[in-house]
Amino acid sequence: MTHTTHFGFTTVNETEKVRKVAQVFDSVASRYNLMNDLMSMGMHRLWKRFAIEASGAREGDRVLDIAGGTADLTRLFLDKVGDGGQVWLTDINNSMLSIGRDRLLNEGKEVPVAQCNAEKLPFPDNYFDRACVAFGLRNMTHKDLALKEMYRVLSPGGSLSVLEFSKVWKPLQPFYDAYSFKALPVMGKLVAGDDSSYRYLAESIRMHPAQEELKEMMQQAGFERVEYFNLAAGVVALHRGYKF
Repeated sequence: MTHTTHFGFTTVNETEKVRKVAQVFDSVASRYNLMNDLMSMGMHRLWKRFAIEASGAREGDRVLDIAGGTADLTRLFLDKVGDGGQVWLTDINNSMLSIGRDRLLNEGKEVPVAQCNAEKLPFPDNYFDRACVAFGLRNMTHKDLALKEMYRVLSPGGSLSVLEFSKVWKPLQPFYDAYSFKALPVMGKLVAGDDSSYRYLAESIRMHPAQEELKEMMQQAGFERVEYFNLAAGVVALHRGYKF
C-alpha cells in the first residue's frame, strides 16, 4: 500500500518526500547560515539562545541535538554542559551534518556526531537529559513517531524543546504571506541560487501544526507539562515538555 504525505503544498509518496527534503538541504547547505541571517534579520540567533536557556541544560548533562545541521545549538549547549557533559550532533542530511561537524572542528571542539533519522534514533532508552530540535520537525514525515522516539531516549526528568516556525498573529498574516511567498524565493535565488527550496520552506511552514496542535501531539507522545512560548508574534514558537 502506498502512503502519501505533503511536501509543501504538494501531495507525494512518503519515500519521495524523504528524497525531496534531502535535495532541498543538499542544495542550500553551503548558504544555510547566511540565508538564516538574511531571512530572519539575525533574529534566529536570539530564538536559539532562548531555546537553550529554556531547556534547563546544566553542567554534566547529556544533550541530543536533533536535526542539528550546522551546529548552532550544539555550540551553545556545549557552553552549558561543560567538560563533564556531552552533546550529540545529529542530522539525517549528510551535507548539513558535515558543515556542522567541520565548523566545530575548526573551533577546536570535538563532539560525537551521528547521521540518523529522528523517527528511529540509534540511542538507548533513557539516555539523554535534554533533547532539542530546531527548525527540523516540520520536515519529518512522521512527526508523531519522531516525538515518541525523542521521548524514549530521554531519561525521567528530562525535557524536549522544539523550536519551530508556527502560526503568526492573525493581523500580521497578510504581510507575513507576502514576505514568505514573494521575498523569500527571490532572496533564495539571489543568494543561494535556489528559489524552489525557499518556496518549499514557506509552504512547509504553512503545513506544520500550529501551537495548540503541536502541544497536543507532544502530549500524545507522552510528554507532560507541555507549554509553548510565542516568539516574534508567533512567527516562531518554542514548545517544551517533560518526561516523568
